Amino acid sequence: MMISKETFKKTSDWMKRNARPLEAARWDYLFNGNNKEGVMRVLQAYQNDDGGFGQGIEPDFWLPSSSSIASWFAGQILLEVEASKDDEMVAALIDYLVDTCNRELGLWVTVLPENNDYPHAPWWHWEENVQENWMYNPTAELAGLLLYWSEEQSEAFLLANEVLGQALRRLMEAEQMDFHEINNYQQLYKIISSKGASTTDRLSYTLDQIFTKISALIDDSVEKDISLWATGYRPLPLTFAVSPEDPFYHTIDVDLIEANLLFYRKQMNDEGIWNIAWDWRQFPEEFPVARRYWEGIQAINRYKIIKSFHWLE
Repeated sequence: MMISKETFKKTSDWMKRNARPLEAARWDYLFNGNNKEGVMRVLQAYQNDDGGFGQGIEPDFWLPSSSSIASWFAGQILLEVEASKDDEMVAALIDYLVDTCNRELGLWVTVLPENNDYPHAPWWHWEENVQENWMYNPTAELAGLLLYWSEEQSEAFLLANEVLGQALRRLMEAEQMDFHEINNYQQLYKIISSKGASTTDRLSYTLDQIFTKISALIDDSVEKDISLWATGYRPLPLTFAVSPEDPFYHTIDVDLIEANLLFYRKQMNDEGIWNIAWDWRQFPEEFPVARRYWEGIQAINRYKIIKSFHWLE
C-alpha cells in the first residue's frame, strides 16, 4: 500500500493551505527539491537575541523566551537542512547553549517556571522537581549538537564532553527510560559515532556498549502489540528506526517495521495527513491552533520515514 502520487499531492496541498510557514518551507525543502535558505529564513523568526529559540516553535508550549526544548527543536531542523557551524544562526545557538547549561546539575533544564505563564500542554507545566521526569531529555542530544558544531578544544567542545560523561552514566545505569529520552540518546549516538577518535577516545564507554544499551532500552520500550497502536500515544517501531539506514533499524523485527508502515498508511485521513494522538485538556481556544501546527509537523516526520522506506510512488 504505497503512497500514491495523488495522495502525496493531497498532502502537499494541505501543507500549503494549513501548515505553519516553517513546516511549509521544510516540506518544500524535503520533498520538492528547494534549497535550505527558505527554511533558514523562517526559522530565524523563532531565534531570540540571546541565540536560543522560543516563540512557540515547539507548539505544545507558547513561551516566547528561549528554552532548551525550543532550542533542541530548532537544532533538529538545522541538522535536517545540513546547516554548518559557520552559519550565524548555528553560532548564536552554540553560544546560547554554552551560556545556559546548568554546570551544577550538568544539564540544560528542560522545563522553565515561565512556561506556566503561557498556554501549554500539561506535561510542560513547571513545578518543583519536575526535572526528574525529564532527566537528560533534551540534554543528551544538545550535548551532541555542541560536539557536532563546535571546534575541538573550544569552550563548547569541552562543555559537551563534560555533559556527555554525565549523560552516558545516566544511560548505562538506567533500567528503563521514556522513549523521548531514548530518541535523544539515539541522536547522540549517531553524532558521536560520526565524529571519530577525537570524540570517542574521550568516552568512558565504547560505542558498542552505548549501542547495546540503547538497543536494550528500545526493545523494552517499543510497543510490539499491534492491536494497541491505535489506542493512544505510544512508541512504535518507526519511533526508533526512522530509515533502513538507521543504525538501530536491525534491532527491531522487520515484520513490525512493515506493519508500522502499513499502519501509517491506513491511519491517514481523507486530507492526506494524520490526527495527533494527544490532547491538552486545557486552553480550549489555543489547543486547536497547536493541534493544527502538530499535524503539519507529524506529516513531515512520517513522510520522511515513508520516503526513506521507498513507500512513495
